[in-house]
Amino acid sequence: MSFIATPQTLHFPEPLALASGAQLRDYSLTYETYGELNAARDNAVLVCHALNASHHVAGHYAGEPKSAGWWDNMIGPGKSVDTDRFFVIGVNNPGSCFGSTGPMHVNPDTGEVYGADFPVVTVEDWVNAQARLLDALGIRQLAAVMGGSLGGMQALSWTLQYPERMRHAVVVASAPNLTAENIAFNEVARRAIVTDPDFHGGHFYRHGVVPKRGLRIARMIGHITYLSDDVMNEKFGRELRDAAAGDYHYSTQDVEFQIESYLRYQGDKFSDYFDANTYLLITRALDYFDPARAHGGSLARALAAARAQFLLVSFSTDWRFAPARSREIVQALLENQRDVAYAEIDAPHGHDAFLLDDARYLGVVRAYFENIAKELAA
Repeated sequence: MSFIATPQTLHFPEPLALASGAQLRDYSLTYETYGELNAARDNAVLVCHALNASHHVAGHYAGEPKSAGWWDNMIGPGKSVDTDRFFVIGVNNPGSCFGSTGPMHVNPDTGEVYGADFPVVTVEDWVNAQARLLDALGIRQLAAVMGGSLGGMQALSWTLQYPERMRHAVVVASAPNLTAENIAFNEVARRAIVTDPDFHGGHFYRHGVVPKRGLRIARMIGHITYLSDDVMNEKFGRELRDAAAGDYHYSTQDVEFQIESYLRYQGDKFSDYFDANTYLLITRALDYFDPARAHGGSLARALAAARAQFLLVSFSTDWRFAPARSREIVQALLENQRDVAYAEIDAPHGHDAFLLDDARYLGVVRAYFENIAKELAA
């Protein structure tokens, strides 16, 4: 069962102070809500998005049957996060390219499109922006904050920045910081973009072009890291694109294998809708996230400020955000005697598993939110 989603936008004239020392003023946030806020205003769940997702978390847009939200299998009436019980909020972060103020919008200080001049943003900046949105909606405390991947980092950061404003954190397929390998993947993707001749130092809007070549390669790199080796082999193996030919084309330029065709398709699709400067900003925010850094590298000391109860979920074949990274968070929480539940799902799908249908995974989340609903009813 799905429902019609309607995006909304709020304007914020007051500047948002950023971690870099810069500020974002006269900005807007685009968001969606599902379900009803109860009389006590305590059943709200904030969903934080990952790299190429948005505020459109669940439901469909009117007249667009193929417009399902990116977590529509998780959130909705009767689903794991039941919108008959909870008031769910999805917000597009500043710097993104799906409605909230970002690099493609006009800089109020210059009257020109921001482009590369859009200030660098961090996970902590996004959380502060989300808190302002909740203030405007009249929500003082959240029943839960949840997210997968980069969204999980935001949920974790909420527990440290606003420990009194949320009761539960659901952190899925995430990590307390990026490994050197993950930072390396991000840097290769960024270099693909900035070395595209159409990038023009990030001011490509002025030239009427888009650095599609760089975006395609960035997406292809990212997509490889989201899938497990098992899934790639099962889905594509060494199948040739032109199987009817029965042999290779003996070309270094043509697409020979199905996996090549798939990656090129994903790259082409991504370059048609995603903003290059946004990609740079969001991957850099991923790189910077490291709450233990201010505590001598001790995650336990960093998480001492948290007051929420936690559910963490990881997936066995997710090598980009491996289960060991979630277990680091669990261990740090246990050292602080925090209430934490942990599920490690044996699933073949790699990092993308957090977006897919898995009865065990969806069942774990459902059970956790049923307990939150009981708390609210008590």
